[in-house]
Amino acid sequence: MLMPKKVKYRKVQKGRLKGLSKGAREIFFGEYGLEAVEPSRMTAQQIEAIRVALSRGLKKIGQFFLRVFPDKPVSKKPAETRMGKGKGGVDHWVAVVKRGRVICEIAGVDEDTAKKILQSAAYKLPMKTKFVKKTVIAAV
Repeated sequence: MLMPKKVKYRKVQKGRLKGLSKGAREIFFGEYGLEAVEPSRMTAQQIEAIRVALSRGLKKIGQFFLRVFPDKPVSKKPAETRMGKGKGGVDHWVAVVKRGRVICEIAGVDEDTAKKILQSAAYKLPMKTKFVKKTVIAAV
């Protein structure tokens, strides 16, 4: 599973998911992508499921780019534990995905194939997404 090698703090506070994504709002590496329509936290397991779905769908014809990384620890206390005694240990890692963030991109395939592959990846996600294409700005 994905997780950072080293972090400044072992445990962090939950935070809020409101607002638009600060970065990764446009397609940069590929031609087509999946954009988050609603905010959510993606676990490392969900990101791995997307990676597997994309690599199986693309086989060896195209390439994909993941634009999220689980860098936030989520702690959990053991089952049937009384209140108090501090915060629980780190249970899993999540990536905070806000509205407008491009989650993954693919290149080297036609649009119909890209839609099909990205739809299979979108089924693995905990949020609503939409298919986006790279916009080319013509210089005059």
